[in-house]
Amino acid sequence: MMSSAAAPPARRIAVLVPCYNEEQTVGSVVRDFRAALPGARVYVYDNNSRDQTAARAREAGAIVRTERMQGKGNVMRRMFSDIEADLYVLVDGDATYHAPSAPAMIAKLLEEHLDMVVGTRLTSHQGEAFRRGHYLGNRMLTGFVSLLFGRQLTDMLSGYRVMSRRFVKSFPALAKGFETEIELTVHALELRLPAAELATPYGNRPAGSESKLSTYRDGLRILLTIISLFKEERPLSFFTILFALLAATSLALAAPIFVTYMETGLVPRFPTAILATGIMLLAFLSLVCGLILDTVTLGRREMKRLHYLAIAAPDE
Repeated sequence: MMSSAAAPPARRIAVLVPCYNEEQTVGSVVRDFRAALPGARVYVYDNNSRDQTAARAREAGAIVRTERMQGKGNVMRRMFSDIEADLYVLVDGDATYHAPSAPAMIAKLLEEHLDMVVGTRLTSHQGEAFRRGHYLGNRMLTGFVSLLFGRQLTDMLSGYRVMSRRFVKSFPALAKGFETEIELTVHALELRLPAAELATPYGNRPAGSESKLSTYRDGLRILLTIISLFKEERPLSFFTILFALLAATSLALAAPIFVTYMETGLVPRFPTAILATGIMLLAFLSLVCGLILDTVTLGRREMKRLHYLAIAAPDE
């Protein structure tokens, strides 16, 4: 008599909610995700809130923990380090993301053997849910990342994501603030991990609840993070661009001096000639740095890939 096949083990699902001063909304977020994912554990990490965020989350049934280092990136680093699960659902505590979409995002990740599914907000959002500055900034920054790293996602700043264990446990998590979403996207792009998007409704914040995102300050920080990641992940391209700019500057300074020398045999602007020579030396030094750092980056990428592969994929 043949024995029946063993049932696959139940997957551990963790809903991760980083929070700062969200007492008006965190309770509904916890309740909505507990209803959408009855078997999941909901973790709320309070990031030095000055209101009753932790109490409201605990009353709603969440497991509440604290991260003292300020900034969303610091909270995510702590969550990813502490929590053990097979699947991770990351969501903000402002009640703008659609909890009933979580099962569909998880199903997409499992059925298509993905490591990350991003809940994109750009095609289905209510009224003023997206402030004009945030919407345009998101489009510009997403386009910039696509130009530098390749296009795969359209809403790279979304805070609503489902991720596999091997994605989370291989993610370096170095950012401190809101730029952490860019890190997540670049991590997937650089390791060529399978990722996709699923359109999800995006709602308005409830009355009295304010966004913690500053359009200009955080936009600038995100832009600088993109440039920094480009330098670290694509050093040859970064330093080749720097080489081209420096070399062009040197040639522009040297051209009139060379023309004068060919006509008269004299070098009347000797300091400018020295400056042009120094800039050209810097240009070639930048190119050499790019070549060396590209080899180092390749080794780092191989190590991250091996660490990623050492973690089992989600069960069928």
